[in-house]
Amino acid sequence: MKDCNGNILNNGDTVIAIKDLKWKWVNIKRGDKFKNIRLTDEDGVIESGKLVLKTEFFKKA
Repeated sequence: MKDCNGNILNNGDTVIAIKDLKWKWVNIKRGDKFKNIRLTDEDGVIESGKLVLKTEFFKKA
């Protein structure tokens, strides 16, 4: 799986948001870090805690 810049992501990596995202009750600001991500079976989707994130909005830290 790859981030927005094409870097390969692995389980346990840290990613940083590249833009502000709003969805229902979740507000993610540019620069927010998500540690210890988990890869999923779906292409372009990672998990961090209870959040499911699209890799197109995140870069590897």
